[in-house]
Amino acid sequence: MSLKIRTAIVAVLAAGASLMLAGCATTQSPLENHNDVEGKLVVAPVMPDYKVEVTLAKLNEILSAVELTNEQRARFHYDRGVIYDSVGLRLLARIDFMQALKLQPDLADAYNFLGIYYTQEGEYDSAYEAFDGVLELSPNYDYAYLNRGIALYYGDRNDLAVKDMQAFYAGDNKDGYRALWLYLIQSKDSVDEAKRQLQEHRKGLEADAWSTVIVDHYLGLKSRDDVFAAAKLGLTHPKEYAERLCEAYFYLAKMAIETKHYQDAANYLRLALATNIYDFVEHRYARIELAKVKGLLEDAK
Repeated sequence: MSLKIRTAIVAVLAAGASLMLAGCATTQSPLENHNDVEGKLVVAPVMPDYKVEVTLAKLNEILSAVELTNEQRARFHYDRGVIYDSVGLRLLARIDFMQALKLQPDLADAYNFLGIYYTQEGEYDSAYEAFDGVLELSPNYDYAYLNRGIALYYGDRNDLAVKDMQAFYAGDNKDGYRALWLYLIQSKDSVDEAKRQLQEHRKGLEADAWSTVIVDHYLGLKSRDDVFAAAKLGLTHPKEYAERLCEAYFYLAKMAIETKHYQDAANYLRLALATNIYDFVEHRYARIELAKVKGLLEDAK
């Protein structure tokens, strides 16, 4: 399994089986002048696989017709919630996660999802509490550091966000996504220092990894064209190109915000959302970023 930053990954299994949770250069021309390619060509938005629908039907049948223990019922509610989340049905997912926690209050994965939802809704205190609960139940749950760090970042508590993202990066310093998120958090305080550290972290990354291409773009070593070209290489499953585009658009948007190319950023964020890769961290927070960019564009008028 590749080391992508994602808050969840859905593995569709046989009936009743459990589904496991995984989660730029400033001189470039504006997006709208870029040969009219990245904004319109790409790939069609990802649609739910029929296997997901089949599994949902089986889970619905099990929950309604099979006698289960509380622990089993909690797990099936959680499993169904993960599927709902993966296809963008966040309210239904949230209901299932809450039901799972009523039946099994120590289910750390469910608290993790709820913390993500609280962050997306701007309810940061509730998000912190949820992620604190995850780490109390499972101290080695390193994605809780990522997700709490992001909540702290958007909640304007950047000193604490940096500490969480450093802990997340330390969990796997060969993962380019972890290096990127640490950069994003640190750059809020100092772009120069964050870039210096990113250059240092680049030394430990795998040279041929997709995430390293994005890191190299941030360091000025690869162009935007290089990023989009690399997104098409070495694909191993049908959704992977759309997944890579979701990531590329988000990180290009963050760089565009940093360089004050706000219209470019807004275009990239809309494209990230259009991929429908709902369970990627980049998709989850693209809407928050888009709202911020819209505010910046309004201020610039």
